[in-house]
Amino acid sequence: MKILLAIDGSPYTKKMLAYLSTHEELIAGTHQFTALTVQSPLPPRARAALGKAVVEQYYAEQGEKVLAPVSKYLERHKVQFTPQIKVGAAGETIAKVATEGEFDLIVMGTQGHGALGKLVMGSVSTQVLASCQVPVLLVR
Repeated sequence: MKILLAIDGSPYTKKMLAYLSTHEELIAGTHQFTALTVQSPLPPRARAALGKAVVEQYYAEQGEKVLAPVSKYLERHKVQFTPQIKVGAAGETIAKVATEGEFDLIVMGTQGHGALGKLVMGSVSTQVLASCQVPVLLVR
């Protein structure tokens, strides 16, 4: 199975990893994992003022900060994975990567907002569910 781990460095990512560690069938050596973090784009004026090289370095550094603890966790559990850093709207980007990469499953943590919270604030997990045909495992 190809499994996409959507991570953001939040406590919900930690809960998702804890869930994986208690379900050996998900972290079995036969699966292919990709750990994806999506960085929000900087405003156009900021990108123009900083220049392309500085902006790309910023995205890489921020992505690495998110990936570092997940990398340590996966390596400790002897799980091989491919790290990936993307820039864009999180929900849309996760759905696009999952679809284009022909993943079998997306695993992500969720805050578990109620219906009113989702209506007011939106939800990355809701956007992924609405934009993607790939099955999604939400860990709350």
